[in-house]
Amino acid sequence: MTTNIISPSVIMSPRKRPLVPVSSRRKAADDYFPFNFLPVECQLHVLSFLNEVDKCSCALVCLSWSCLVRSWKLWRVADYSRRGVFHLGQEGLLVSNREFERWKSWVHHYTHHLISRRASLLTLKASFDLGDRCNKWGELLSHLLDNVHCRDLSHLDLNWTFTLLEPLDLRVHSSSSSHQDSITKMDQVTSFQELLTKLTHSCPRISKMRLHFDWSDVSVSLLTQFQQLRVLELKYFWVFKGVTSSTLQTLTKSLPNLKSLTLHILVPLRNLGISYTLESLSLEFLDVSPSRGLVFSCLKLPALRELRAKKIVRGITLDRRTRLRIQSRWPCLYHVLREGTPKLQALNNERLLPTWREESYGELSAILEQSCYCVQHLDSWLW
Repeated sequence: MTTNIISPSVIMSPRKRPLVPVSSRRKAADDYFPFNFLPVECQLHVLSFLNEVDKCSCALVCLSWSCLVRSWKLWRVADYSRRGVFHLGQEGLLVSNREFERWKSWVHHYTHHLISRRASLLTLKASFDLGDRCNKWGELLSHLLDNVHCRDLSHLDLNWTFTLLEPLDLRVHSSSSSHQDSITKMDQVTSFQELLTKLTHSCPRISKMRLHFDWSDVSVSLLTQFQQLRVLELKYFWVFKGVTSSTLQTLTKSLPNLKSLTLHILVPLRNLGISYTLESLSLEFLDVSPSRGLVFSCLKLPALRELRAKKIVRGITLDRRTRLRIQSRWPCLYHVLREGTPKLQALNNERLLPTWREESYGELSAILEQSCYCVQHLDSWLW
């Protein structure tokens, strides 16, 4: 009997995947996406999706990227409400004086950066108290508009009544009297009108605007000069500031391209009983749900497709005679809509039936209970 002895060299572990020869491997120098080989316009388009912080980080990669990032085409947004840890959207936020000084320093550096890049702005977002005589935020925004290209600015989001990260103790005045409050409000309005005047000359193509509004004749006249406006949201400025029916009608009639309008109007108690007329040939969307006490007596909105309205109870107790005297002046919202909105399709996010003009129905009546101030839909002692 012959015994076969197997050499240890024959016993091998399972064979691994064959290795690729070094000569056929991909060179390390070619193992990257050839970004620099793209046309410059394509490179700028890719970088345009980055935020401000990431763009500055890209500028540190290499000389060619640094030159790209300096292009004015990449600086189309001036957003003073967003910057890393400072991205805090809460009004009344308690911060220290040191944090505020850091944020203020960043604001000035950011403004200098946009000017040095010769930014061509499409969007401007800011929240500054323009009545602040110490920090002079209005002058800062005017300096920005004077030194960048803003002719093509299309979107303005401005809160000119509040500074984003201002410490609470800086907002407390030595006198809390109503007289001091009135002076502060007047300073804010004056600075706002000066800035709005500059915008009418520097940025005539604004199509989307969101800001607080004082409803003075001067401000309304300035706002009507933005003939390209398509989307407009006006927030209330001062709770004691009323809005006349003629002023509201003048505004909507003077904006021929307006498609969407959102109103935050608080009708003062002294103006209870006043109703409003709204007229626009182009308006397709109207939202007055944030308003309080806003009642329409007539709507001439032939293009309107959607309306949002909400009835807000004020908590005021009125005797029956007074209440009926006020309500008798107001028509039912159903009749106002039926006569003045021939293309209306949705009310308070609810799709209307095609036959809603011929007769009301259960779902429509429920919506009117939430939005109409007439006697039929508001029979209560509590307003």
